[in-house]
Amino acid sequence: MTSGSTGQAEAERDEKGGIRTALAGLTTRGRSFLAAGVAAAVCAYVLGQSDLLRVGLLLSVLPLVCATVLYRTRYRVSGSRRLSPARVPAGSEARVHLRMDNVSRLPTGLLMLQDRVPYVLGPRPRFVLDRVEPGGRREVSYRVRSDLRGRYPLGPLQLRLSDPFGMCELTRSFSTYDTLTVIPRVEPLPPVRFSGEAKGYGDGRQRSLALAGEDDVIPRGYRYGDDLRRVHWRSTARYGELMVRREEQPQRARCTVLLDTRGPAFQGAGPDSAFEWAVSGTASVLVHMLERGFSVRLLTDTGSSVPGEGADGFAGASQESADAAGLMMDTLAVIDHSDGTGLSRAYDLLRGGNEGLLVAFFGDLDEEQATVAAKMRQRSGGAVAFVLDSGAWGREPTDVPGALDRGEERLRMLREAGWTALSVPRGAPLNELWRQADRARTDAAATGGALGEGGAA
Repeated sequence: MTSGSTGQAEAERDEKGGIRTALAGLTTRGRSFLAAGVAAAVCAYVLGQSDLLRVGLLLSVLPLVCATVLYRTRYRVSGSRRLSPARVPAGSEARVHLRMDNVSRLPTGLLMLQDRVPYVLGPRPRFVLDRVEPGGRREVSYRVRSDLRGRYPLGPLQLRLSDPFGMCELTRSFSTYDTLTVIPRVEPLPPVRFSGEAKGYGDGRQRSLALAGEDDVIPRGYRYGDDLRRVHWRSTARYGELMVRREEQPQRARCTVLLDTRGPAFQGAGPDSAFEWAVSGTASVLVHMLERGFSVRLLTDTGSSVPGEGADGFAGASQESADAAGLMMDTLAVIDHSDGTGLSRAYDLLRGGNEGLLVAFFGDLDEEQATVAAKMRQRSGGAVAFVLDSGAWGREPTDVPGALDRGEERLRMLREAGWTALSVPRGAPLNELWRQADRARTDAAATGGALGEGGAA
């Protein structure tokens, strides 16, 4: 994937504040020459030395002439930036390609090209471009890398013009910029089966009958080649034309991925924090489920989800999986802690039922929130929970009497409600926990535990 922008820049005279801008561009050398010239002219006037006055005038006029000529010189150039790729996982590198074209009939002088980038992406890149002939172009590139997810603006491009004597430097900026999206790391997950047999095409397809009885028939007009045994005579008599029953409609199995973003539920910050692990785990499950053919919804504790998804709240069934994954990755790239303290909003959104498989990433749960989370299991076909004890993820493990017992009690509450609940130790790989969840579900089924109805995952 590549992304680019283009712009135009002209080094031309600005009627307002032109002299002030030109003088502000004087370099240390230019200011030194100007100061030395003024001092020599004053001394020549006091001492009556005409030769010294000529030297002073020369020293004073040279930087002023250079600044004026440089400011009035017209350089018409166009610049473009291309990102490859425009969306990159945290910890990976992206390459930025810059291109400068001289669109005027005059050659340019020595140019310094620099791009403005946030400090988290690395140092500001600078390039010295030699004389560019009329109609010529120059191409340069640099790399950026960030361990922190987010959206980072690149640009605008800046050109620094200088005269041959180094007396003056002026900066011209382009107006366009691009955005680099750093998404969470996505870990490949093994295919496992958290619930009953999958039906239909792919691992995530089920079939729903369009007619459940005479009163629930949704007929359509007869088409050439339709089986006459599917003619619905009551609708034919009502509409005055031949009507047939609809065929069974394919429907993908659903999966809701719940991310707990409550601020009090997570401690610490940075790439190795518990919250970042939960965000990365959420991204991994979303991508995995979309690849398996599920209709997927991203849900947070605030009740908000991905913008632009289907009317039923699920993405992937009515649009391409790649587009759905891109929307969710862009959302997770900028997601942050919420101000909420409870999971009630997410529970209210799950009240409709028919949620399919529910995969949740929880932070610290007190007794009240563990009770709310336990009730969510009743709204889904199958439920898997990864519970993170953020205190154990800190630099110093939490040494609070009874903290371990409380954590086990929360897991027991979820498991008794039908969840496949796992505690996430610091730095644990998600793919191993994914397999462990499958084994835990299998063991629960073998001992008479509850099995959900959701499909292969």
